Amino acid sequence: MPFEPDGSNDVLHKKSRLKAAELNQHALGYGALAEVEWQATGIAAPDLPAMRRYRLERIRAELKRRDYAGALLYDPVNIRYATDATNMQLWVAHNRTRHCFVATDGPVVLFDYFSCEHLSDHSGVVDEVRPAVSWAYLYSGELTGQKARRWAAGIADLVLEHGGGNRRIAVDHINPEGIEELARLGISTGNGEAVMENARLIKSPDEILAMRRAIAACEAAMGEMEKALRPGISENELWAELHRGNIARGGEWIETRLLSSGPRTNPWFQECSSRTIKAGELVAFDTDLIGPYGFCADLSRTWLCGDAPPSQEQRDLFRIAADQIAHNTELMRPGISFRDLVEGSSVPPGDCFPARYGVLYHGVGLADEYPTLPHAGDWTDDTPDGVLEPGMVLCVESYIGRLGGYEGVKIEEQILITETGYEKLSTYPLDNRLLGG
Repeated sequence: MPFEPDGSNDVLHKKSRLKAAELNQHALGYGALAEVEWQATGIAAPDLPAMRRYRLERIRAELKRRDYAGALLYDPVNIRYATDATNMQLWVAHNRTRHCFVATDGPVVLFDYFSCEHLSDHSGVVDEVRPAVSWAYLYSGELTGQKARRWAAGIADLVLEHGGGNRRIAVDHINPEGIEELARLGISTGNGEAVMENARLIKSPDEILAMRRAIAACEAAMGEMEKALRPGISENELWAELHRGNIARGGEWIETRLLSSGPRTNPWFQECSSRTIKAGELVAFDTDLIGPYGFCADLSRTWLCGDAPPSQEQRDLFRIAADQIAHNTELMRPGISFRDLVEGSSVPPGDCFPARYGVLYHGVGLADEYPTLPHAGDWTDDTPDGVLEPGMVLCVESYIGRLGGYEGVKIEEQILITETGYEKLSTYPLDNRLLGG
């Protein structure tokens, strides 16, 4: 035993929690591999306590603006934004066993999975941890209504205690039973996604540092992936290199399986497979990577497999995509409206337009975020307009493949809106052979 128990469960619990908190992944950091690479690129470490305070202030400002007493969050990405604490992120995304209440004027109360109090001790912004009452069918079966009533009573108590008479709360994701039980107790609910997407919209300088580090880690893993690309490797084996590199640098997960080769690159959105990649084929992928600090690195590249020169058709497709990315990036500046941005954007040629990527731009932070901007021809009456602001980060997308064609090209860059224009955060070079260099 590392210590002599004195017979008190309270003492043992405190010792156990302290040990676990000191060994939490966020407390330990990202390790020598990532730190050495970040040092080599000159990316400073973010001030995490300052970043956490900034995020909480953003949430509370948005709650006040919309006249809510607080926010009830289930989306693990929103909980991460509010608390910078994680727990089985993908599992809790589809098993409702963890949620968080952020009072507009009051505490942050994290309702975590059983015996997980130690997972948020590092954050400095969580005031209290309580065991979550899950009324998902997985736990409640045919007694869902009964368990939902017990859950709602706990939430209502928080609202009544800290709401100052305001009984309106914002909720991001919840089943109908929860809405009904809260309403029965006099608590009304509104759109928590609107609160959180607007809070997450403008990044602080520390968030940008964390994002730069996540992108650097992603691009280092992409380098390892490109070195592994050779004729005879399968798409799955190649994709595994990106996963391995992300995890080795303290990253968290990858949201999609978007890697394809040869004829599977057209149309786009074919998930990676056991197909063997052949010499002379294009390999296209979209990282969709949640890396260190929980930040998304959402980059796309298309490579040529093997040593043979590309065909003229491959070069033509690549040039169209690269030119579209370059043109649409140059349009980005603070003050431009979403509508004007897409109206001035480059449009794929007629034989490629039907197979176009679904959006031209989308926000990015801890994941893909608001806004999402379509091609001008796809703009509808219910497409929201807005304005680019300094501190926003967006991805610029292009997919170029001829309708019914053999191959296609995917390129995507991650762009920070600055006070005077833009900065390209992604730096991984395009395949020079396909560019014609």
